[in-house]
Amino acid sequence: MITPDFLSISSSICPDRTAIIFENNRLTFNNLNGRVNRLANALKHLGVQKGDRVAFLQVNCHQCVETYFAVAKLGAIYLPLNFRAKEEEQEYMINFAEANTLFTGSRYLDMIDSVRPRLPSIRYFISIDSPHQGMAFYEDLIASSSEDEINTEIGEDETTILMYTAGTTGKPKGVMLPHKSFSIYVLDNVSPADPETEERNILTVPLYHVAGIQAMMSAIYGGRTLVMQRQFDAQNWMELVEKEKVTRAMMVPTMLKQLMDHPDFGKYDLASLKVITYGAAPMPLSVMKKALGVFPRVQFINAFGQTETASTITMLGPEDHVISGSPEEIEKKLKRLTSIGKPLPDVEMKVVDESGQELPPGELGEIIARGPRVMTGYYKDKEKTDKAISQDGWIHTNDMGYRDQDGYFYLSGRATDLIKRGGEYISPDELENVICTHPKIEDVAVIGVYDEEWGELPKAVCVIRKGEDCSADEIMEYCRAKLASFKRPRSVVFVDELPRNPMGKIIKRTLREMYGKGN
Repeated sequence: MITPDFLSISSSICPDRTAIIFENNRLTFNNLNGRVNRLANALKHLGVQKGDRVAFLQVNCHQCVETYFAVAKLGAIYLPLNFRAKEEEQEYMINFAEANTLFTGSRYLDMIDSVRPRLPSIRYFISIDSPHQGMAFYEDLIASSSEDEINTEIGEDETTILMYTAGTTGKPKGVMLPHKSFSIYVLDNVSPADPETEERNILTVPLYHVAGIQAMMSAIYGGRTLVMQRQFDAQNWMELVEKEKVTRAMMVPTMLKQLMDHPDFGKYDLASLKVITYGAAPMPLSVMKKALGVFPRVQFINAFGQTETASTITMLGPEDHVISGSPEEIEKKLKRLTSIGKPLPDVEMKVVDESGQELPPGELGEIIARGPRVMTGYYKDKEKTDKAISQDGWIHTNDMGYRDQDGYFYLSGRATDLIKRGGEYISPDELENVICTHPKIEDVAVIGVYDEEWGELPKAVCVIRKGEDCSADEIMEYCRAKLASFKRPRSVVFVDELPRNPMGKIIKRTLREMYGKGN
């Protein structure tokens, strides 16, 4: 099965059910399928062909869903861009992918206009929200096109999404995900649309993130109504859940904490909620325990995965979130709440040492995984692909951890120095490269420090040039102008020198021991 079949099935089974609620827009599955067909025909008329890369730059909106399925029906490749990225980052991602079509939301039009002369591969510019000079207008394309179905010969092994993820060198890597990366998961874990069963999902995770894409596809195939937020806002989230009687939610731990900490949390009726799935970052035990108390009738599911694994590969199910029994059983269950659960049925996982030998329960090593849903590789980078995926199909997660006697896996840190803030990776190299350009800085290393709300936050350890005087605020403001907001360091310390090994490499382990306790 290929992903456009999800929408075709649901629009046949429950055509008049609301598929998407987004601000003032309400689309039935039949409406959605019709708009997708019109957009697909418009793109085909423009010249978009099978295999072309089509980039999309906008916060969550119903057009994200429409554009993905229209692109997929053509057999083209959808390229969701991180809307938080700065101008230079957007330029790199578009050019590296050699995209020939770019959809742009209103808040990003000025940015795209400024880099447009440096986007040689883009042939078709499309403005999403309103007419814009030099661009086709989204709604005009839909209004002027046919609703006829497009039939393209597409195999489940063909790439449907090219999704960027952070790299240890500072440059993002393009992860190639085929149709089967999503169809296998959805068919195995989601019940198909049922005319007698109606559920409503609130979607707040960004659709440039694999967790958001997976949640969207699951809802479409399941015939669930998607209640969409542009970006997460705790009060608006509670208003939507109460008003629309939302039954399911997907959240990262940061969102859940902000929600429960909101001063108006107790003023809204959230009783319709039945399931909350969380993931994309470690869940602090204190936050989970609080959530179990304030949502006593909700089933919690922890889903763990990566972009390279097309999201979920392990799950900690609702039964693992029921904390009851003898004191010994309660202690054991609380310990399990800190795990990432067990592998899904189509996934093999093990913990290995540096030589690749499997380790027994309780021993720390790198977690590797294998299954039919993993990426086919990194776009235009065979060297990194061969390093990430072994010849027999095992993918290196770069996560260190162990498994217990019962088959539950636990994370213990990462093999690389990537920082994971609120579900998004930050490359220390990228921050270091920027900070080193500050005229007052001689040397710098960036580490991740634990934060209960965000999981991890970047901290810069800096050496000031002789004769200079510099403040932490100065460094953070410097980064604010050059990096996406979520990437900039949240704290800075100054030292006389950085610890290095005999080969000159900075010993970050020492820095984490000295400065990694928090901000």
